[in-house]
Amino acid sequence: MVKDMDIAERARLYVESFRLALMDVVERGVPEEYKALIEQATLYSMDAEYYLSEGRDPVAALSCIAYAEGLLDSLKYLGKAEISWRTSSEVANRLKVLVAGGFEVIHPGHLYFLREAWKRGRVYVIVARDSSIRKFKGRDPLVPEGQRLQVVSQLPYVYKAILGDPSDFLKPVVEVEPDLILLGPDQWPAESFLKEELCKKGLCKVRIERVRERLEGKLYSTSMILKSILKKYCKHIDVEPEA
Repeated sequence: MVKDMDIAERARLYVESFRLALMDVVERGVPEEYKALIEQATLYSMDAEYYLSEGRDPVAALSCIAYAEGLLDSLKYLGKAEISWRTSSEVANRLKVLVAGGFEVIHPGHLYFLREAWKRGRVYVIVARDSSIRKFKGRDPLVPEGQRLQVVSQLPYVYKAILGDPSDFLKPVVEVEPDLILLGPDQWPAESFLKEELCKKGLCKVRIERVRERLEGKLYSTSMILKSILKKYCKHIDVEPEA
């Protein structure tokens, strides 16, 4: 059992190292005729993530990510890409980055936010409880908390997802002990308030950063998606037009 856990952790580090290298390659750009190799390597890495999820088969995950690495290295040997491979210790010692949200309907805005967090370190996600959504949004959640947790746990860029605490929003923060908390463009709370509350818990060293740019799109928020569904499928319900 211990050996299996060691293999699983090794595979996780391997996958994370690959994804960091892949991000570098994609951002630097590769010639159009070699993009098929990038796509194939990405598919192998997705297979690896699938085998890692819920402890399905870490050995198969290692095999898949080794294929992915070989494809990426082929670009390096052809002189078509520069690749910076991180060591296992470098990957394991990345910053702990904490984000939080409701994640009722996963959309590109969520993926953009999680990717921004992942660029900064290993991503831990606090998924809002049903009671919190009722409190802050004034309605029942579209999807129950257990299902939302399950979906978020499987998303790219997420290392670990946990449920929030219904009475103390800082309790899971204390448990994770992050190096950085990343907030969305208009996400509660204000940085000054959060810093003050963190210090009360002995977490004054935790950095707070806010993503300033929003990914723009017609259906890039849960409220927009909900309004669109109501307008299309509930003709008898009066829905205010979007601004």
